[in-house]
Amino acid sequence: MTVLKDVLLILHFVGLAAVIGAFLFQVRRKGGFETNWVIIGLVTQLVTGLGLMGVIDATTDGGANHVKLGVKLAVALVALVLAFVARARQKRADAGQAKDKAALPFFHSAGALAIANVLIAVIW
Repeated sequence: MTVLKDVLLILHFVGLAAVIGAFLFQVRRKGGFETNWVIIGLVTQLVTGLGLMGVIDATTDGGANHVKLGVKLAVALVALVLAFVARARQKRADAGQAKDKAALPFFHSAGALAIANVLIAVIW
């Protein structure tokens, strides 16, 4: 189980790097956001996070902190929804059907929530 936990944790960090790296790379843009890596990273984090929760519950006497993990799950799901909205708005902007900055608040909110999730994981 230790190997499984380590593999899931490494993949969880890879997902984190994809989300925050893609966000920070594009944070100064006003439009033309590439959301693919953000979405891939968020999905990776969700799947591996749920797997980690299961492994921790199975191997730890006290189990996982379900309140903390529930908050992290909710934040990650909201970030994923915002990333999908940013993708849709960006496609509309690229097609000339919306303003160039239509995706900006959604993209920035998704990235900020991903960073907030890291803070929750470390500080709580």
